[in-house]
Amino acid sequence: MADLIKHSRLGFDTETKPAFKRGQTHKVALMQLSTMEVCYLFRLNKIGYPDELDEIICNPDIKKIGLSLRDDFAAIRKRSDKKPQNFIDLQSFVDEYDIDDNGLQRIYAILFGKKISKNQRLSNWEASVLSEAQKNYAAMDAWACLRIYNHLISNGSE
Repeated sequence: MADLIKHSRLGFDTETKPAFKRGQTHKVALMQLSTMEVCYLFRLNKIGYPDELDEIICNPDIKKIGLSLRDDFAAIRKRSDKKPQNFIDLQSFVDEYDIDDNGLQRIYAILFGKKISKNQRLSNWEASVLSEAQKNYAAMDAWACLRIYNHLISNGSE
């Protein structure tokens, strides 16, 4: 986690086991924090929610960039009493750049002309071992959020 503290901005995402029955809910199973070079995957269903991770999430000096953060914040509140700080939700942030689509796949395609696979979205994030496809999907989502943000601010004003 020492590497993450050194960065002024991080890509952020979470994954939760999908619920297919009415009233069924699950806690966040995986939290992803990404730099441009590496993405860290934290298996919260295995390790709990360590204080060091909470310190990053609540650190006002580190921007965390994600997408559709309302559900992520609700899930974090189930694990921590502290308030997440300095988050940027790309869904509203891209409005300033006249991007009407606010899904990660669409934003990424508009900016970079490449597609992000969403095939693993509904997979079991509480599995005892995550598949390579799951790990790649999870890492890509957090990394893509950071890449989008960096691209937009480097081609405009923050």
